[in-house]
Amino acid sequence: MAAESESGGSAPPEVSVIVPARNEEACLGRCLESLVSQEGVTLEVLVVDDGSTDRTREIAQGVHGVFVLGADPLPPGWSGKSNALITGTRHARGGWLLFTDADTVHLPGSLRRSLQEAKEHGAALLSYSPAQEVHGFWERALMPVIFAELAVTYRPKEVSDPKSKAAAANGQYLLISREAYEAVGGHAAVAGTLLEDVALARAVKRAGFRLRFRFGGDAVQTRMYRTAGAMWDGWTKNLAALFPNPLLLATARALEFVVLLGGLLAIIALAPRFKEVGILLAAMAATWLNFSLRIRRAHFSWDANLSAVAGLPLFALLLVNSFIHYKLRRSVTWKGRSYSILEEEAGSRKEAAHERHGLSDA
Repeated sequence: MAAESESGGSAPPEVSVIVPARNEEACLGRCLESLVSQEGVTLEVLVVDDGSTDRTREIAQGVHGVFVLGADPLPPGWSGKSNALITGTRHARGGWLLFTDADTVHLPGSLRRSLQEAKEHGAALLSYSPAQEVHGFWERALMPVIFAELAVTYRPKEVSDPKSKAAAANGQYLLISREAYEAVGGHAAVAGTLLEDVALARAVKRAGFRLRFRFGGDAVQTRMYRTAGAMWDGWTKNLAALFPNPLLLATARALEFVVLLGGLLAIIALAPRFKEVGILLAAMAATWLNFSLRIRRAHFSWDANLSAVAGLPLFALLLVNSFIHYKLRRSVTWKGRSYSILEEEAGSRKEAAHERHGLSDA
């Protein structure tokens, strides 16, 4: 479908920014304003409306300098996001492509700096993990736990090391050269996976291109979910694919919560018995130290880090639920679409997760 605004015969921009959007009226305007105000680099901003039923399209059309597209018809077996992104690339003219989500906000000058960073490090793909904006108790409790685990599983130093097989990217901010994108087949090559960002990074690294991945709080921030239901559905869609052993991880985090909370209750009950209390205190202190050091990797505020103890059982429950959807039900639902999880696809994801976690032969 043709763009509703055209860029005319001007010289191609350095960067084409592609924003897939499906019912994003709550956040899209803020995202687009932060993008069109970027300075120090020539860019075009393309919003791909993926069948929205709210004011998404109207909001995008109201921001000067934004080109609005309708997503191409969804092919069988494709994820909606990959289809929207590849629609955008067909209209993009830049030598670099920035894929970013509608819930992101880009700090002034960040695009210029990220392009410079990619070139300085010789990276064909640069990706940031944004600073996470959280509101309400359960967001503050759950999100630090998840991002702490991601920081352990997807270590930026290993991802950025050409000698390591580890590969990762965050689709909320993924800057890639057109050369590398086309060389690996673009999103058509990862169309069936719901983790298109990680799959694309793996393809790029396997093709011999360099990755750079890091926490990008100095460039971009996001609030991923605005309701408890969206947070539940979103992580159900992702967790079993992100972690190599979801049930083992769920058990470990549930036990960690039991030690911290159960130990406290046991200390109260055993207060007069100094020896038993001392043993419990030692176990709790060791568990808390390990927990605190891990949570610090997630880059959240101190109050969110404290709330994260309550997020441990919720994280364990979500891991189990995601595992059930992937392994037993063979389907997940996201933004009104149901996606089938094929046996070979699930196996490929597990293999990829092992490789990212350093469990493959290397």
